[in-house]
Amino acid sequence: MRRKGQGFTLIELMIVLLIAAILVGIAYPSYKAYIRKSRRSDATATLLAMQLAEEKYRYNHTSYGNLAQVWGGVAASPGGYYTLSISNTSATSYTVTATAQGDQANDSQSGTACTIMQIAIANGTQTQTPANCWQQ
Repeated sequence: MRRKGQGFTLIELMIVLLIAAILVGIAYPSYKAYIRKSRRSDATATLLAMQLAEEKYRYNHTSYGNLAQVWGGVAASPGGYYTLSISNTSATSYTVTATAQGDQANDSQSGTACTIMQIAIANGTQTQTPANCWQQ
């Protein structure tokens, strides 16, 4: 003779597990996108710090410096999600670049890939690209 209310049947447990698996499957891609967006701050903060270091370097020299002169040759962001470079250096311009590594290379914002983020300075004019990726 079976008593009611003594526990769950195997079928009931399987249904609950199936519902939980479906919810996790739906939520996981959103979670990954959120993590990538939060890791993007590693690039933006580092690029802005590199921009400041370039301006400090230029104050004491006749032109902007390369990665070794300005950033000590460190080619990775503090979080390790981006590689860093400085190019197009002259007396009036430079470009600092952060290139996404690993899973961060799948980052995007409003349909724009955020895998390569840059700050370009030319004759005192600053351009941050891609613009969608800088909006937080």
